[in-house]
Amino acid sequence: MTRLVQRSDIIDFATYEDSREQVRDEVMEAKRARRVHLNDNLTFLFENRQTLIHQIQEIMRAERIVREADIANEIETYNSILGEPGDLGCVLLIEIPDEADRKPLLIKWLGLQEHLYVVMKDQSRVYATFDPSQVGDDRLSAVQYLRFPVQGEVPIAVGSDFAELVCEVPFSDEQGAALAADLAS
Repeated sequence: MTRLVQRSDIIDFATYEDSREQVRDEVMEAKRARRVHLNDNLTFLFENRQTLIHQIQEIMRAERIVREADIANEIETYNSILGEPGDLGCVLLIEIPDEADRKPLLIKWLGLQEHLYVVMKDQSRVYATFDPSQVGDDRLSAVQYLRFPVQGEVPIAVGSDFAELVCEVPFSDEQGAALAADLAS
């Protein structure tokens, strides 16, 4: 089985609606094992084929997408999150609950994406690569697509050495197993 989403994985939004609740429960469980909170503001959601299929189906449902070119674009966009074989792809959510603080912190944290890393078993760090289009000249986007080029090796922790947000969190056994399964596919 391929690690990337194929066109044959995607069904029309009306058919998807019929099984949405069951599929959603399964995907939420998969996401739970791949969600890592780093301090109060950063949530890493490591993605895999199953979670991306769900995201594409949800976008198609919400936006009523039916044109083949638009479906192909969604597949290409979401597959890019996974990167190359041996990479771990994730969505970083920068969560700032107070709206009054959001814009000033996204400005202050410009450059954060360059300071995010995973820790390997030998304690080395692999820094994230990121989509430069999600970083403006004056502020950071609250959603970032990151890839960690770990060359198929399972990391043991995720962290930040950004001056304002220095923190490191080890992966639980469940998270490590989920990431190992994703890298093996």
